[in-house]
Amino acid sequence: MRGKDRAALRAAAHHLNPIVHVGHGGITRAVLSSLDDALRTHELVKVQLSKHLDMLPKEAASHLAAGTESEVVQVIGRTCTLYRPKPEQEATSSR
Repeated sequence: MRGKDRAALRAAAHHLNPIVHVGHGGITRAVLSSLDDALRTHELVKVQLSKHLDMLPKEAASHLAAGTESEVVQVIGRTCTLYRPKPEQEATSSR
């Protein structure tokens, strides 16, 4: 992802509220499933990380991105923003 694209996504995510919350239980299958569903419908999703999580926010964001085949847009404090384009839009934008 280019820097210009990432900046546009950060701007679009500014007004969003976190949809997915990662609690003290950590990154579980249920969390990944919930995030996958949110990315499928919204493309751009904010995730709130618990302060009791056993890993650093950037590390948690990387695990979430790897588990959902998405990209980390930004990590600010204990909130990370992830992006995954919808498959239909990928097919039409490549034409």
